[in-house]
Amino acid sequence: MGRRWQLERRRDYYYRQAKLESYRSRASYKLKQLNRRYHLLRRGDVVVDLGAAPGGWMQVALEVVGGTGFVLGVDLQRIEDFPNKNAATMAADFTDPAVVEKIREKLPRPADVVISDASPSISGVWDLDQARSAELVKSALLVSERVLVPGGNFLAKVFQGALMGDLLKQVKEMFEFVKISKPQASRKGSAEVYIIGKGFRRPG
Repeated sequence: MGRRWQLERRRDYYYRQAKLESYRSRASYKLKQLNRRYHLLRRGDVVVDLGAAPGGWMQVALEVVGGTGFVLGVDLQRIEDFPNKNAATMAADFTDPAVVEKIREKLPRPADVVISDASPSISGVWDLDQARSAELVKSALLVSERVLVPGGNFLAKVFQGALMGDLLKQVKEMFEFVKISKPQASRKGSAEVYIIGKGFRRPG
């Protein structure tokens, strides 16, 4: 990364706040803001965090669910362990259908919430990056179909683009309430938005 990017990051309010409050990522504040508005996470919930490294969203989820809840983080990269007994991590590719059963085996019971802040490797070709982002959301939805309790909640990041319409249609087929939101902590100029789904309807 260039010197200019490093300087801008140090000036970023949420980056500095994350350092002060010992969060692993500035993205923690995105989940805080979205949860404050949409009440996706509650005390005692079982949560699956897809694309969880370095663990900023896991930290927020653990704060909300408390000692009676459980949070599982899944990422291609190894996630640094948490001291919490009710936290677990997996180094795995959640886009691989074979991984879904492994996720289920790690959970104490079916999940109340599936969250994902996963991003594709950025190519710089916008249509390609948006398509890859949409595919990550579709994979997160496939995991949700297998692990969520009826009435469960869903939250996933996606890049805005031509594929949004079809993606939202798929989410609306699975959830009673669907909304697109952009938290204040998202960087200015970022094309990311978050899809919220509440009230999971089990297919069939």
